[in-house]
Amino acid sequence: MNNEKLVNVLNSLIKINNDRIEGYLRAASETDTIELINMFEDFQKTSQLCKSELSTEVIRLGGTPTYETTTTGKIFRLWMDLKAAVTGNNINLILKSCEYGEKAALETYKNALIQEHHLITVKEQNMLNAHYSLIKSDLDKVTNRRNNKPEVRLN
Repeated sequence: MNNEKLVNVLNSLIKINNDRIEGYLRAASETDTIELINMFEDFQKTSQLCKSELSTEVIRLGGTPTYETTTTGKIFRLWMDLKAAVTGNNINLILKSCEYGEKAALETYKNALIQEHHLITVKEQNMLNAHYSLIKSDLDKVTNRRNNKPEVRLN
């Protein structure tokens, strides 16, 4: 029974990553700025990595990974299309939309880590924390770009 519940939790995170992939495909199509297109492609890669790791864990637990997106994500992407059409692909509004999506993804991960901690093993918790950090980093890049701040690199 716990495996089934955990599979549902992990599949909800897969859906969020599917939303991110779809959202950043859409965001990349809404701009012709190479810098932003490259950034959005990098964010898609983040979600593809997270999705792959989550899918592997779902299969290990005896479940089937989902290929769905969330209903909220679908509605949000439609709203983004409408807003882009009305505002003429305003970069600042596209970035604000991306921030909104990243915050929703982080909230979903946080809820899974807090509310379902009794289901999650240490290995899974480490994986989810790593995903959270990757998505938080993407959010920071979007926020910095929207605020016209240069990206800080630690080398």
